[in-house]
Amino acid sequence: MTTRLLPGFRIGHWSDPDKVSGCSVVLPPRGNVTSCDVRGSSPGSRELTLLDLDRRLTEVHGILLSGGSAFGLAAATGVVEWLEDHGIGYETAVATIPIVPAAVVFDLGAGSPDHRPGPAAGRSACDAAVEAGFDIGRVGAGTGATVGKWAGREHAVPGGFGVGRASHDGSSAAAVAVVNSVGDVIDADGAVIAGTRAPKGRMTPPLPEEQDVPMNTVLAVVAVEARLDKQQVRWLAGRGSDGVTTSIRPAHTRYDGDVVFAVAAPPDDDGAPADLDALGPLVTAAVAEAVRSAVRPSPTR
Repeated sequence: MTTRLLPGFRIGHWSDPDKVSGCSVVLPPRGNVTSCDVRGSSPGSRELTLLDLDRRLTEVHGILLSGGSAFGLAAATGVVEWLEDHGIGYETAVATIPIVPAAVVFDLGAGSPDHRPGPAAGRSACDAAVEAGFDIGRVGAGTGATVGKWAGREHAVPGGFGVGRASHDGSSAAAVAVVNSVGDVIDADGAVIAGTRAPKGRMTPPLPEEQDVPMNTVLAVVAVEARLDKQQVRWLAGRGSDGVTTSIRPAHTRYDGDVVFAVAAPPDDDGAPADLDALGPLVTAAVAEAVRSAVRPSPTR
């Protein structure tokens, strides 16, 4: 099976396995409507305010997911410059302005803490962007990701970058996710797929105040092909966060910076209006599958 989101969406990675960090970019089709849902208490982000319902902007030109904590936001500069070079952005009288929301994960403890993705990394991720056949696992923003840190960083296991898809009766949703959570990744039946290696693990982690809990995050981008307004897309982003809730235990803790972006791309024709109630559960399922595939990837495509 070839990894892909939906037609017109391109994914690119820049990875540094030696320094154990990286970044990933999602390049959506033009005419999209984008919003986001923030569930984590400790997000690191750029341009998210523009995605609020009371802001005029609807279209974005790229979404950056990056390692490096707040330092990794610098990679968005490279994405903006790449898009400008390719004439992609809002046309103004004096310049083309690309809009690139970004969110980061804290992976500074995975490798070299003074090595973070920068503008050159963002450009490289754009150069590598493809519509089908991108890699999953320990690549891009998932290079230094770990999961199951609720019992301590020393008991963590690898996280990564995953992709998921769900469809029913002609409706479909797809998602990618960067999984760097405090909690364990769990399957639909509640079994732990990837989680803490601490002895005598508990199903309900205590997360004591005195424990040095590392910063963590799950990031996701959900894609649908539908004509939706910004409020409807914002609602779908919330359903994407539900996918994190169902696939991570515990999810959305005080130590997580979870952010889910939702992007609605215009369909090729003027067919029947999208059924938002049908799309909601599909978005939830797609994000949950993306989270799970990040820690059990199929062989590289």
